This record gives sequence, structure tokens and C-alpha cells, in this order.
Amino acid sequence: MDETKLSPDRVEVLKRIEQYEREGRFDEDVENDPEAPELLPDQVDYLCEKFSSKVSRRIANFVADHYFLKLIKKDKLVIDEVQGEEHLHALKNGAIVTCNHFHAYDNYVVFHCIRKALPHKYLYKVIREGNYTNFPGLYGFFFRNCNTLPLSSNRRTMINFMSAVNTLLKRGETILIYPEQGMWWNYKKPRPFKIGGFKMAYRAGVPVLPTFITMKDDERLDESGYPIQRFTYHIMPPIYPDTTLGEKAGAEKMKDEAYALCKAKYEEVYGVPLVYETKEEEK
Repeated sequence: MDETKLSPDRVEVLKRIEQYEREGRFDEDVENDPEAPELLPDQVDYLCEKFSSKVSRRIANFVADHYFLKLIKKDKLVIDEVQGEEHLHALKNGAIVTCNHFHAYDNYVVFHCIRKALPHKYLYKVIREGNYTNFPGLYGFFFRNCNTLPLSSNRRTMINFMSAVNTLLKRGETILIYPEQGMWWNYKKPRPFKIGGFKMAYRAGVPVLPTFITMKDDERLDESGYPIQRFTYHIMPPIYPDTTLGEKAGAEKMKDEAYALCKAKYEEVYGVPLVYETKEEEK
């Protein structure tokens, strides 16, 4: 790998990831994204109830599917294997799927690997506010129309978000969440989980299906000068709500179990213990 040909932007992001790991700032964004406009309630149709939303959704999903399938066909998006497909039965009556977040395309990797098991044809994705309000071009079109559920800094919008998530889960839809929150580019370790998505699952009475994507270097380099990553998608056993517990304790239990499965998978595949290079450990 020729360091003189590495993308300065990616070099900066990787340095920031190292810094944030040392400081234990696992849920913070590392990308150089501009400040995002606030998403207001009338700017998003979470349940796709408007005719215009339905048309845009159909077009966006058609275009996105062809776009990413072309990347797969050209071997630019490489999925080597799917393991644990026997656990996909958990999606039949509504579920939350969790996955590590390390690439702009990882949501399509999830969709591509589970699409045949989806009882409905769509996979809903929880995304950050800025991806919905501030992303230009084709990817911005995808972010706004491919069954996305944007978070918001606006309280009223978030009330609508939570209501929509509950409605979707109770009608049997599948929702992808990233419990680590921010995307850390090409970061292989599972990061500590936030509880929000597990509360959603517990409240709706649906299982969480933990999944984890592992990576290995291809011989080819991407446009940033780093090796293209080859993905293996791991599907772990579903975790069901413990109805003997309250929401907080029940969600915490689901979160801890999901993280433990991802940690074990990381250690199994990479053959090393999961260790974060934090300041405390350096001492």
C-alpha cells in the first residue's frame, strides 16, 4: 500500500477513530460531515402514507437495487459468505436487526443477505438526521426514500419516529438499527451498544436479530488507496424479550446479550480477544 496515494480524508478519519477509541468516545461520528439542518415533523412521511412518498419509494428502491447489484456484479462490493441463515425465521412477525456500522454500503449488505426471508419486501433503516436533511445527489435521494427512518433533534419529530417504529414492528416489518450509532469506517471491532433500539423491540414485543459483518483485505485497492474489504455476514440466534422484566431491565438484558454474541463472533473470526486501546488500558 503506497502511503503517498492514500486519501487524506480517509487518513484523517482513521486517525480520529484511533483517538476516539483511546478516549472511549465510541458513539461519536468521525466523518467530516457538515452541520445538519433540523428535521421537522412535516418534512418526513415515516409510514409512507402519501402518494408522492409511495412513488418516490418505488423509484428509489428500484434504482438503489440496480445500483448496488451492479457493484456486486463488478466485484466492487464483495460478499463472500452468509452464515447463520437458519436464524432468519425470527423475521416472520416483525423484528429489529442489529449490525455493526463501518461503511456507507453496509445497510445494503444486510438487505441483500436477508431479503429472501423478509415477509414484506422492504427493510426499514434507522439513519442519522444529517443523512436525511443534508446529503446531496443520488445517495441523498436513497437516504430520503429507501424506507429510511431518520432520527431528529426535534422532539415532535422524534415522537412521530417512535410511533412509526412501533407501528411498523407490530405490523410485521423488519427494521435495521445500528446500536453503535456513528459509522466508523472499516473498523472491525464491535463497539459498545446503546439501548434505544432494544427498548423499541421490547416495547413492540418483537425479537432482536443480532448480526455482525467481518472483513478481510482484498488484493485490490479502492479509490482511497486502501484494500477493498471482502465481507462475511454472520447471523446470530434471535433474542426475545423477557416479559417478566420491565422495559428498561428487559431492554438492557437484550442489549447485553446481543453485544456478547457480536463480541464472541469477533473473537472467533479474527482469533484475538476484543480489546479497546483506551487510555486506561495504556496505563
